[in-house]
Amino acid sequence: MTKYLIASLPGDGIGPEVVAEARKVAEAAAGKFGFELEWREFPFGAGYYLEHNVVLPNSALDDLAECQAMLLGAVGDPRVKPGPLEHGLLLALRFHFDQYLNLRPAQSFPNVPTPTPLPERQRLNVVVVRENTEDIYMGLGGRGRGVIDQEIAAKRGLYELAGHLSLRFLPDQEGAFSLGLMSRPGVARITRRAGELARARGENKLQVATKSNAVPHLYGFWDEITRATAQAEFPDLEFGYVNVDALCYLLPRQPLDFGVILCPNLFGDIVSDLMSALAGGLGLAASGNIGDGLSMFEPVHGSAPTIAGTGQANPLAAILSAALMLDHLGEAEAARAVNQAVYDYLAGPAKPLELGGQDKVITAGDRVAALVRD
Repeated sequence: MTKYLIASLPGDGIGPEVVAEARKVAEAAAGKFGFELEWREFPFGAGYYLEHNVVLPNSALDDLAECQAMLLGAVGDPRVKPGPLEHGLLLALRFHFDQYLNLRPAQSFPNVPTPTPLPERQRLNVVVVRENTEDIYMGLGGRGRGVIDQEIAAKRGLYELAGHLSLRFLPDQEGAFSLGLMSRPGVARITRRAGELARARGENKLQVATKSNAVPHLYGFWDEITRATAQAEFPDLEFGYVNVDALCYLLPRQPLDFGVILCPNLFGDIVSDLMSALAGGLGLAASGNIGDGLSMFEPVHGSAPTIAGTGQANPLAAILSAALMLDHLGEAEAARAVNQAVYDYLAGPAKPLELGGQDKVITAGDRVAALVRD
C-alpha cells in the first residue's frame, strides 16, 4: 500500500477545526482508494510565535522537507501585528520550497448563490494559475527621506539576487519604493504549467493577464516570455492577452467564457479573489502552493478568530484544498471523489452555517466523509 507523509499545520483561529475535517475526508478517500496518509504535526502560528518569539525555527524546514505535501489551516491572530506571520511563515515556506505555482480553482456549486446569475445547468469552472515567487511580491523595497540607500538580496530556487539601489529626492522629501522582478526561466515555467493544465482540461484557449501598456519593462517582459513559450511548446493552444483591469470588468459579466487564466503574482492575487467571490465566496475557495519539492495546500479564507471554537466554521474550502493535495500526490481518482462528495453534499438539503444551513463544522465534515466512503 502506498503511504504518503503529510505535514499538518493547523495554525490559528478556525484553522485547527477546518484542518481536522479536511483530514477526516482525506482519510476517507485514502481508505476507499487503497493508500495511506501518515500525518506529521507542526505547531507553528501565532501561539508558537507569542510563546517562543520565533515564527519558524530553521530546523523545521528540514523536518518539513521530509514530507510529500503540507495541509495548512490558516494563520493570523489579533495579538500579532500584520507582517511577522505572513512573511516569516507563509512567504518563507513558499520561497524556501520554491512553490512557484499558486493554483486557485473557482467552481460554482449547487444551492450556493453566485453574484452573477449562471444559466441553468451551467457551472463556473475557472482556474487561476498565479506565478508565486516573483513580481512585486518579491518583498524587495524600502523607504527614506532625501536619499534612500537599500541593499537588495533575494534567494529563489532558480537564482540568487544581490545588489544595491540608491535614490535621491530633489527637493528633499520622504518616499518609498517596491521592486518588482521577473526572470526568463521563472516566467517560462509558470507558462508551461498553465499550458499543461489547459491541455489536460481539454481547452483550446488560455487567457494571460497583463498590463504591458502601462508597465512595459516588467509586464512587457512577461508578455514576451509567455508568448515565446506558447509558440514553442503549445502550438495547439491559443494564448489570449487581456489587460488586468479589462479582465476584472469582463469576468463578472461573462464568467463562463474563461477557463485557465495565467497571471503574474500581483494580478493573480487580485483576480483569484475576484473569482472566489464569483463562485460563491471564500468558504469554497481552495488553493495550492506547488513546486518541485514540498507543496502546500490551504483554504484561502483567514483564521476568523471571532468564531474559533464555536463550531460555526465552514470546512469545505479546506476539504477542497485536501482534494487538490490528493491530486498533486497522484491520487486523481480520490481527488475527484472528494470534489464530487462536496458537490453532492451541497446538492442535498444540508449546508454549513456559513452558507445558510444548520451544519456545524464537524457535522459538515462527517457528511462529506460519508459521501466519499459511499
